[in-house]
Amino acid sequence: MKKNMIVLAALAATMLVTSCASKKDLENCQNQNKELTTNYQDTKERLAASQARVSSLEDQLAQQKKDYAALQKSLDKSLSNTSDNNVNISKLVDQINESNLYIRHLVEVKSKSDSLNMVLTNNLTRSLSKEEMKEVDVQVLKGVVYISLADNMLYKSGSYEINDRAQETLSKIAKIIMDYKDYDVLIEGNTDNVPINTEAATMKNIRNNWDLSALRASSVVQYLINHFGVEPKRLTAGGRGEFNPVASNDTEVGKQRNRRTQIIITPKLDQFMDLIDKAPEE
Repeated sequence: MKKNMIVLAALAATMLVTSCASKKDLENCQNQNKELTTNYQDTKERLAASQARVSSLEDQLAQQKKDYAALQKSLDKSLSNTSDNNVNISKLVDQINESNLYIRHLVEVKSKSDSLNMVLTNNLTRSLSKEEMKEVDVQVLKGVVYISLADNMLYKSGSYEINDRAQETLSKIAKIIMDYKDYDVLIEGNTDNVPINTEAATMKNIRNNWDLSALRASSVVQYLINHFGVEPKRLTAGGRGEFNPVASNDTEVGKQRNRRTQIIITPKLDQFMDLIDKAPEE
């Protein structure tokens, strides 16, 4: 009996020891499992991050390839255009050279024209003194001589009849015209825009300013013929009325400037060439 009790006690002790050992192992296993689970989650997350990074790098690589292809295409195009650009530059240089030649030609022509105008001015006004030049406005434009005279220097007030002062004034003009017997001469009458007084005795049978300007020009032509012997075939009389103003008719000064007679002296082509040959170098 006593022996059995001892055996039972030993078995109980063994079972107790075995139970304690199994519980400790279980706790160890649970701890290991928990640690493994944590490591697995960390690894899984790192793997996902790595995959995202790889995907991003692949996208960047693909974009870099596209950029490279675009750059290569642009480079190829630039290299292809280089030859054309060289040709265009060559053409541009030729055009610039041609333009420079043309500009030099224009400068030479203008210089020659200025010289011609100076010769015409000097030759056509050599008969006039400095004092006389103050009374007669002479301009040369493109080889044509314009002599402008105010109406009060030539005509009676409100009339187309030549006044007493015209003798001296037109004698100066006649000197210029007679110096160059082969030049054509146009006498051109001009008025302001104020309608004429058709009731005045001196204006009867004159309809408007155009009639008046033409009659004034005709009076000058006949005066040059009758008093100074200018050949009629050289002279032309014309009227432009109020339609060729040189100033505004809004002021009295402007109207006075517009009431004028112009004597226009035009050399023929061969006479131009003779004058060009005489033009000074400077």
